[in-house]
Amino acid sequence: MPTVAFQTLGCKVNQYDTQAMLECFERSGYHVVPFSEAADVYVVNTCTVTGTGDRKSMNAVRRAKRCNPAADIVIAGCLAQRDGEALLSTGARLIIGANHRAEVVELLETAQRERRQVVAVGDILRVPFEPLQVSADEGHTRAVMKIQEGCDRYCTYCIIPYVRGGIRSRAIEDIRAEAERLTAAGYRELVLTGIHLTSYGRDLGGKTDLADAVEAAASSGVERIRLGSLEPVIATEAFIERIRNIPALCPQFHLALQSGSDAVLRRMRRRYTRQEFLEAADRLKAAFPGCAVTTDIITGFPGETEEDFGQSCALVREIGFARIHVFPYSARKGTPAASMPDQLPRAVREERARALIQVGRQAAADWARTQTGRVRPVLVEDEEDGLYRGYTPEYAPVLVSGAEPGELVPVRLDAWTGEAFRGTCIRDGSVIESNGPRDIRGS
Repeated sequence: MPTVAFQTLGCKVNQYDTQAMLECFERSGYHVVPFSEAADVYVVNTCTVTGTGDRKSMNAVRRAKRCNPAADIVIAGCLAQRDGEALLSTGARLIIGANHRAEVVELLETAQRERRQVVAVGDILRVPFEPLQVSADEGHTRAVMKIQEGCDRYCTYCIIPYVRGGIRSRAIEDIRAEAERLTAAGYRELVLTGIHLTSYGRDLGGKTDLADAVEAAASSGVERIRLGSLEPVIATEAFIERIRNIPALCPQFHLALQSGSDAVLRRMRRRYTRQEFLEAADRLKAAFPGCAVTTDIITGFPGETEEDFGQSCALVREIGFARIHVFPYSARKGTPAASMPDQLPRAVREERARALIQVGRQAAADWARTQTGRVRPVLVEDEEDGLYRGYTPEYAPVLVSGAEPGELVPVRLDAWTGEAFRGTCIRDGSVIESNGPRDIRGS
């Protein structure tokens, strides 16, 4: 039986794409082995959102070649879409971009028979949503569901619209069917994700939106639904009113900020202001008391002054994010920001990132204090140092004993360690706190 190994870089969308390709190989009779082991085929699903993503992707290709020099290598994903023919120099048998992934086995085996390299990278500007599907996931409790592909925002720093193409939304009936399959397979949480999730439905004639997609997934009876990254513009009163009536929805909202300075936001071509972001976060917190608001922020964008950076730090404190991801600005060739004046030195970008990470840690600790003492449903996932790690609906990590992976158990959040809560499993019928007006039933 031939063997195949996978390495995934980057976002949750890539995780979904990897799982879909993995199942294609399994259906064709391949046995999946860890990436660290010798395999007949290695698939590297790449990321190119930053220079770090490029480097990690190519390092994974080199590791595969060292592990088995005779193996065939498949380079997939965003870096493959961007560089295509240039990656032939790696010796990869197949280079496959942001489409044709459902045909990965057929393309690979054709290349093998013909003893040649194949570049399956085509136009992604006017193509439909690729009909990938998964019936399982790497874990045993939470599964990622891709419901949207592509982006047409063209933020000045971002390469993604160039390598993922335009907006494509998954049909509601397909969302419902995959959610039912995954729920029937025992998954208790579904994460709905996309390249620009906020745009879901815009290409479907304006008759369908993200709230419809959430309702379709919830109709499967799954216990939890979690949303991927969102733009603050989606957090209107009408949208919030619809989703707050979906019992399975987890009260954790990742709103991509990128900067707390209006001047920087304009240069980034983000389509909101600092005040509009703040109002969106406030609406969510009012509708979902105790919810977690998380974000991404870039430091050192071209022309960012000390005052601009200070505004980002101040907004992190004001909103009280439960968690922030900080990225020093990384110039991407071909994007408008790469040729902007006033490019900041790498040392400045990285120093500001370190400083903002510390601000974010304090904000996270402040948010954690609001959760301490609460009894929350925790979905237990895996073992860690003799304890079991799981997550609350707010996506707060919890370490607890007296539970097993796959269980959804009430846990009292006793103390925040800076990385996770220490918790006590409560099996005496204690009432799990609700989030405002909703009955969260294990969500």
